[in-house]
Amino acid sequence: MTAVASEASTQHNASAPTTAALEARALSKQFDSSTGQVSALTDVNLVVHPGEVLCLLGANGAGKTTTINCFLGFISPSAGVAFVNGVDAAREPIETKRRLAYIPETVMLYPTLSGIENLTYFAELALARRVSTDEVRALLHAAGLQEEAATRAVEGYSKGMRQKVGIALAMAKQATALLLDEPTSGLDPKASNEFSRLLSELASGGAGVLMATHDLFRAKESGTHVAIMKRGRVVAQHRTTDLTHADLETLYLQHMRD
Repeated sequence: MTAVASEASTQHNASAPTTAALEARALSKQFDSSTGQVSALTDVNLVVHPGEVLCLLGANGAGKTTTINCFLGFISPSAGVAFVNGVDAAREPIETKRRLAYIPETVMLYPTLSGIENLTYFAELALARRVSTDEVRALLHAAGLQEEAATRAVEGYSKGMRQKVGIALAMAKQATALLLDEPTSGLDPKASNEFSRLLSELASGGAGVLMATHDLFRAKESGTHVAIMKRGRVVAQHRTTDLTHADLETLYLQHMRD
């Protein structure tokens, strides 16, 4: 095979359709700095199928958030492709956002509006149609938010309650891919456990979930798979059923020491 033919084949494979909910294929990202180019991601390969929860582990600066931002279309990769349901996020960011739901560490809501009012507003923006109050109440109830809380201004909400509004929006969109960045940070054990249960329900409904987290225990409990990132590279990937809690902690610490 000639060099030209080989290069063309590589480019074709990099953009070929995928049936995964989320897929990073040879994803790389370099940023310019005062000292030259900095590699935030290098040849990252990840696949999340419908029904799977992949927990992305790593220290601060490992590349977890940069990976998520590539899927969101917030940044364009320097090389490789981030697919959302087979659609290139960099080339078709509007189309991929229709398929995605994103829950950051802190869900931003309008503080003076109630949970019902916030969800109504964001759901109508996402769905481009009227959403009835009954529909909104049912979504919030399914997300575990109590009726009394749903009618109160969200300025008095705990972080866990805000996350439930975010989950309810994902349900409203019927998102087939869900991205989460440190969603359980700062949650108490009960709220964290409830959040994990909701994630499992979304995955059981056919969504593919990618969650960046520092919480090894929650990764083992919530995830079907884990991937460890270090300095912009994926250095390990495993099924959670193949690891005990102690195994995962040992594996993580080994990679962090290297």
